[in-house]
Formats: sequence, structure tokens, C-alpha cells
Amino acid sequence: MKKVYKAILIFLIISISGCAVPQKPQKASLELLAIQSREFETNKKVAFASALSVFQDFGYIVSSADYETGFITAASPKRKTNILSGLIQNAKVTAFIEEIKKGHTKVRLNFVNVQDKSLQNFSTVIEEEAEEDPLVYQNAFTKIQEAIFIRSASE
Repeated sequence: MKKVYKAILIFLIISISGCAVPQKPQKASLELLAIQSREFETNKKVAFASALSVFQDFGYIVSSADYETGFITAASPKRKTNILSGLIQNAKVTAFIEEIKKGHTKVRLNFVNVQDKSLQNFSTVIEEEAEEDPLVYQNAFTKIQEAIFIRSASE
């Protein structure tokens, strides 16, 4: 009888371990910092205005922008992705802009994907996950560089 219980226990352990959801590997802090940051040859005023205008071009709603601190927060409009489950998604972004030396400014972006899930008991679960796709940041920095170029040419 002990052999039967042992066999059942081994089967259950193997079954449960096979159902584990693999988690995507998280990037190391320095690797993420490298993806999220770029240095531009411009002053803080031009970089700040360029980042702000790019967020607006992407359709983000700017909730705060403080030139003194160099901090900008914005969010995309919320959209329902699944009417039956009540799943609502949007993205948030923050930017920190600092002049590191005369004529050189560092911009750090942080994109976060947000999901609001309405449950049957009328409660809501909010899940936020940092965006780690380098292409998202590369696209944003390319647009910021273009905006800096246009602003610098018109000065």
C-alpha cells in the first residue's frame, strides 16, 4: 500500500511542477538603465520640450511636467481589450531629464504597461509591468532626437 501512495505522490509532484508558468527573465538593473537612458547634445530646455511633445505625439495625456525637477508623467488613454472580462489596458510613462554638462542632457524614460481587471465581485485588480522591450525605448528616443533636431534648427 505504501508503494501506491508513493507512486501517487511522485505523480502529483511531477504533474504540479509541469504546470508551473515560466516567468520571463528580468533584465539586470544596469542593463535596464542602458535601455532606458540616452544622452543628447542639447540643453535641458530643448530636451524637456522635445520629450513632452513626443509624448503628446504618441497620444499620451500628460499629467505633470516640471521643468525644474526635469520630471514628466503621462499615460495613454485606457482602452477595453475584452468587453466580457472587463479588461482595460493602458501605458504609463515617466521621463527624467537632467543636464549633465553644458550642452549635454540625459533623458531617462520608464514605460509601464497597466491592466485593470474587473472581477465578478465588482472589485478591480490592477497589474503593472515595466516595459523591457528595447525597441519601445529605441523608438521613443529616435522620436525625441528628431524633435531635438527640429527645435535646434529653428533656434
